[in-house]
Order: sequence, then C-alpha cells, then structure tokens
Amino acid sequence: MQSFDVVIAGGGMVGLALACGLHGTGLRIAVLEHRAAEPSPLPAQHSVRVSAINAASERLLRHIGVWDEIVARRASPYAGMEVWDRDSFGSIAFRADDYGHAHLGHIIENPVIQQALWQRAASLPEVTLMAPAQLKSVAWGENEAFINLEDGRMLTARLVVGADGANSWLRRHADIPLTFWDYGHSALVATIRTSEPHHGVARQAFHGDGILAFLPFSDPHLCSIVWSVPPAEATRLIELDEAAFNRELALHFDMRLGLCQLESERQSFALTGRYARSFAGHRLALVGDAAHTVHPLAGQGVNLGFMDAAELAAEIRRLQHEGKDFGQHLYLKRYERRRKHSAALMLAGMQGFRDLFAGQNPAKKLLRDIGLTLADSLPGVKPRLVRQAMGLNDLPDWLNPPA
Repeated sequence: MQSFDVVIAGGGMVGLALACGLHGTGLRIAVLEHRAAEPSPLPAQHSVRVSAINAASERLLRHIGVWDEIVARRASPYAGMEVWDRDSFGSIAFRADDYGHAHLGHIIENPVIQQALWQRAASLPEVTLMAPAQLKSVAWGENEAFINLEDGRMLTARLVVGADGANSWLRRHADIPLTFWDYGHSALVATIRTSEPHHGVARQAFHGDGILAFLPFSDPHLCSIVWSVPPAEATRLIELDEAAFNRELALHFDMRLGLCQLESERQSFALTGRYARSFAGHRLALVGDAAHTVHPLAGQGVNLGFMDAAELAAEIRRLQHEGKDFGQHLYLKRYERRRKHSAALMLAGMQGFRDLFAGQNPAKKLLRDIGLTLADSLPGVKPRLVRQAMGLNDLPDWLNPPA
C-alpha cells in the first residue's frame, strides 16, 4: 500500500500541469497514466492535433517551468486574428501590437506540450509517475480514498483528481451526472501548406454549414486547420482525393491564403459539449475535459483546463498552508464555484456564437454581419475581445502580476 496526498488520474496536459503546479508544497503526488511510460520522440512532421495556447496558459506554463522547453521544441506565436462571414459582409480583425502585446497566443502541437510537462513532472522528487496504470476501483473513506489498480497495486490519497478526459472513468465511478449535447458537427484536422504567407495571423471563416480555421505555424506557409462541419460532410471531405480536397479547402477559405496543399493525413472527431453537474466532491475534484468540453470554435478547451489546474493548485496550496484538510468537499467548494462559473460562461458563449453563425436565415445573417461590423468599429470593444482571446479575464489571482 502506497500513501499519497494527491493522486491524479490522467497524465495528459492538464493532469501533468496540476502535478507540476503543486511542486514545492511538500505534498506527495502520484500521476496515473494508462498509456506506456514516456511519450515517444517528437516527429519531424507537425502533429495534426494542436492547441491555441493563450497568454493565461502561457503564464501558468512559465510558472511551472516548462515554457522555455516548449518554445525550444516547437511553438508558433500568432499576433493577429481575422474572422469573417464568407456568405456576406461581416468581418472583424485585430492585431496584438495595437493593444501593447507582442502576441495573442501560440499555436503548439499537443505532443510538444505533453512531452515538456511529462519530463518536468518526472524531474520533481515529490511526483511519482505511474505508467501504465489503470484504475480498477476507488472507495472514498472519511479521511482518505482507497485506490485499487488493475495490476494489483493499492494506493491511498487525501484527494483524488479526475484528469482522465471527456469519458472520465473517475467521474462515472463517482456517479457525477453529466449534461451533454451533440453539436451536430465533426472537426476535420490537418496540416496545410499555402501558396500565400499567413503573416502570423489566425483566421476563421464562418459559412452556412460550418466553420473553418487556419492556425499559423512558424513556417510562413504552414497552417493547422480545424474544419467544423456536419459528420457526413466530414466523411466526404476525408474521402476526397487530395487534389479535390485542396481545391475545396481553398475555395471555402475565399482563397485568402491562395492555393492549398495537404501536408498530412486528415483526421476527424465528433464534437460534443459536456458539463459535469459537480466539479468536486468528498476527496474528489475534476479538471479539464473530465469536467467540461467545449466547441473548438475559439480553441479554448485546453486553456480552460489549464485554468482549472491553476485554480485547484492554488486552493490546495492555500488550504495546506492554513492547516486545513484540502480533501473535504467543504473546502473544495471555492474551486468548484469559480471553475463552474468560468466553464458555464464559455459553454454558453460558444453555443450562442455557433447558433448565430449557423444556417442561412436572412435575419440571422444580417444580425451577425451588423454585430461583427460594430465589434470591428466601435471604440472599446476590441480591447475587451483581445483580453478575452488572451484569457486575461479568467486568471487566478496568483497568476496576475502585481499592478
């Protein structure tokens, strides 16, 4: 029987960020990851699964000591954004330097972030990485949780954290109800070479039955795309021969970056919104996709998860410093309240935005075009949008620099 203070189920980006964020507390931390031990070496070709890491997440990753390693591997800053409705006149554009920022965020491949966090966690003396390790059962006692793994190992913990993804075993095992809905879309992802340079600008086009985003890599002609379309259309696009796909892609993007050329395989995955009814319980907390999943419309999924990790780490530190039992639900309620609020706002905002841009209803088209045009021209609107895009409205206090 091994005893820990915090056991984190899930060694993905959010779970590892939490483990690294607890460095220096003196707590014994275990991370359980069902996959084989260390992530494989980074391939030369870019991964098709990327995240738009905003300034808030960058602050967290800097604080836990992995940002320089991520940048040294592969990270692509972007300094501008353009959004338009390709069926009519609405559009908005802004640049970071207009508001005193060097960049809005970075496009980073998920394996790059994962590897840097894994290696950082492995270097910390208070963190034990267990991989592969699969949960078999968890029983919550008054003062600790009792954990059995599939390989027969037994653990105890003062707090168990579910960072085990959208289909969280731990969330189901704890009988936490889940609100979920099918967005009716799949996300097609791929790496694309364009004939025109992207100039470090992230671009997003809305059309009647989908959303197409081009996210810029450091190579001025290379982008990661996320194309949100109905499932049947995603299947059709994946089955198209390469030349036909390249033509459709360029046309759907209004030839903004010229001709397009596939540089990778095409993948697609179904888009589902999820919201756990509780983010915490007795000796249990949920973070990341185990607590919520959002439409990739604004690339905010992993940023929301990183802020969960930042908030929970801060709460555990505070409670530990005050000599309180951080595994009690009474003390976890502040974490739960704050993160449920942030997730609910994001989910509602993304759903409303997506509904507004869906379909060909003339009244909706006029409304969204006027809205985009006003947002682009009215004083004071863009600075707020920039702060929102950078995640600066959702920072835990400890990541806010002193005024």
